[in-house]
Amino acid sequence: MERHLSVLVPVYEQWDLVPELLACLAAQTLPPDSFEVILSDNGSRNFVPPATLPDNVRIITCERPGSYAARNAAAALATGDWFAFTDADCLPEPGWLAALSRVAESADARTILVGGVDVRPAGTPGNAYEIYDMLKGIPQERYASRGYGATANLAVSATLFRDAGGFDATRLSGGDAEFCRRAVARGASVRFVSDARVGHPARADWDAIATKSRRVLGGQIAAGSPGRRAAFLLRTLGSPIIPTWRFLRAPYPLGDRLTAVGVQLRLWGVELREAVRLLAGGKPERR
Repeated sequence: MERHLSVLVPVYEQWDLVPELLACLAAQTLPPDSFEVILSDNGSRNFVPPATLPDNVRIITCERPGSYAARNAAAALATGDWFAFTDADCLPEPGWLAALSRVAESADARTILVGGVDVRPAGTPGNAYEIYDMLKGIPQERYASRGYGATANLAVSATLFRDAGGFDATRLSGGDAEFCRRAVARGASVRFVSDARVGHPARADWDAIATKSRRVLGGQIAAGSPGRRAAFLLRTLGSPIIPTWRFLRAPYPLGDRLTAVGVQLRLWGVELREAVRLLAGGKPERR
């Protein structure tokens, strides 16, 4: 019997996190025979999958580097009529799939569903990097209002995904926004589903924060139209005024806001160096 939902997850060097993800998926309020889970290994050097897997979970391999290539490989084998995307380091709430399924039942097949992502520090209070990552967050409701969403929590009908051509497999970052914009240009709409939520642990050290910053920047200035790439480059070469302003306006204690601003200013140097490296022909970060 064809499953209604296919949960598609790229995995690169994060197999240690997969058991907790699978535990969250096993705790879904939907019965396990109503959805499948496809874990798409993306060339992990440390490929250590769980010793046993639930009946509705399988693992495939995708040798082409990049999480969007891995998602496409999983989608090509998926049997569901809706694809729900999340990541290996995400922790779906028990009602995540039920909320997506409920909306998908009545939504037009050209509707992209965007769920919330709650970035959470490991402890209270978090350290400076966790505070930064929590305040920066993944503001899915704002993204949805602008016509896209992050694949940490995104659902698309199989029909729309295939008609739009799937993700751009050449991208290492930003492929979710690019796909959504391409689908919207073909007549799709974007809807925020507030009660379809996943958790995401806040990045807890400088290396993790800086690596993500380099990856995102690579997706911005190493792919896309020349005009969009130039706009992102100019924004990087300018100053961190926009993110600083957002941090200062965030509904958090002043100390946390100033901490986030301090990390953002330090990251500006990372982004400037990364922009120079990419313009000199360096390969974009994929982690």
